[in-house]
Amino acid sequence: MTSNLHKCQSLLLLIHRRGHRRATCCRLLHDGPDTVEELLDRHVVKKEKSLNDDENELLNRQRLTSTRREALHLYRDIIRSTRFFMWTDSRGILWRDLLRENARKEFEEARFEKDPEVITRLLIGGHDAVQAALDKLVEKQKQQIEKERNNLNRP
Repeated sequence: MTSNLHKCQSLLLLIHRRGHRRATCCRLLHDGPDTVEELLDRHVVKKEKSLNDDENELLNRQRLTSTRREALHLYRDIIRSTRFFMWTDSRGILWRDLLRENARKEFEEARFEKDPEVITRLLIGGHDAVQAALDKLVEKQKQQIEKERNNLNRP
């Protein structure tokens, strides 16, 4: 098998050097690679180049920077959305303050997390929780408005 491969390679090289485009048993692929190795080199998936420590550190810092930005964005969204929670719980503490305190505690617990997968999961979960809380708040307010309208319409 190997000898046939070398014969075909040498035949291809000979044909290519003489300028012929076709032969009886083999033909070139669109004036492509001269050898099978070149063909394989062009079309076989290669391993990614290994990065040295400095490049790895730079990539990690860039990822952390973007996740830090996302985390800050999420934290600000939480703070902004808690403004709407102005009623008190059974102890007389504003829900706004409780939500802000819990958010701060969770962010502090996850502060030194390095695993990008865990960080991403936390960010997505946080965004989903904020959105779900706001959706429930809007739905309850709509119900309250509808209830008040019904009470006003009654004689």
